[in-house]
Amino acid sequence: MPWYEPGFFRSLLSVDAMKICSTIPEARAACRDARASRGRLGLVPTMGALHEGHLSLVRAAKAQCEAVAVSIFVNPTQFGPTEDLSKYPRQFDRDCQLLEKEGVDILFAPPVEEIYPEGGVTWVLVESLSEKLDGRSRPGHFRGVTTIVSKLFHILEPEAAFFGQKDAAQLAVIRRMVRDLNFPVEIVACPIVREPDGLAMSSRNAYLNLEERRRALVLQRSLQKARQQFHDGERSAEKLIFAAKDVFASEPQVVLDYFEIVDPETLDPVDRISQKTLVAVAARVGATRLIDNIVLEP
Repeated sequence: MPWYEPGFFRSLLSVDAMKICSTIPEARAACRDARASRGRLGLVPTMGALHEGHLSLVRAAKAQCEAVAVSIFVNPTQFGPTEDLSKYPRQFDRDCQLLEKEGVDILFAPPVEEIYPEGGVTWVLVESLSEKLDGRSRPGHFRGVTTIVSKLFHILEPEAAFFGQKDAAQLAVIRRMVRDLNFPVEIVACPIVREPDGLAMSSRNAYLNLEERRRALVLQRSLQKARQQFHDGERSAEKLIFAAKDVFASEPQVVLDYFEIVDPETLDPVDRISQKTLVAVAARVGATRLIDNIVLEP
């Protein structure tokens, strides 16, 4: 069942400053007109429940493009059978207000059946790369991501698309998809936006109670431990990982999924840090799975 009430989108069409599209033909026409009248079109794909991290992507798009489109679509195909699709926060009215305030030109917010027609059996899969880091922990996740992103690129035809560095594995997978399928779109990575205490902003942070919120800071502490040892001269990935995992021992109720040091493009593990390297962590805090990362450069 769609998550909105009948007539929901129709009531939103009265918003003057931002064109809201719920169908593919509407979105295609709006983006075509924006490119023709304004120029370069930037896209920020989201699942809604917007926070400052999302809005930083919108601002980056506005700085680099003449027109900006945002999509809000809680994509069911990237959730596993035990994951939180039904509980994923949905705050559409608030999201619209935030995007209008940022000067977004087009909002594409389709129902599920508009994106996934009944009986559809076609997927976009980046083999091998989709099975690393989060792809290993969440089988099928990146197949859902690359399928929806390729659909958005096909429907909206942006010249540039903006993604957060927090989802580093997703970035690597999407970049490979764009290269392999010859999409004429520039992938722009934007810095992680953090809370004042260092926790990476995420829509899933809303699931955390006060104690879990405190425990979640162990992800950032583990990354900072690795960074500090790197700055002190350590180049062995194994030793950096050992030091970071030792930090997790202080929070036994946080369940570490992975702490890996990898090539940011291939996501393959590295033994020694001799060039730009991704340090990525994922852990479960209560029922909530969180991710974070830093990039180290000698």
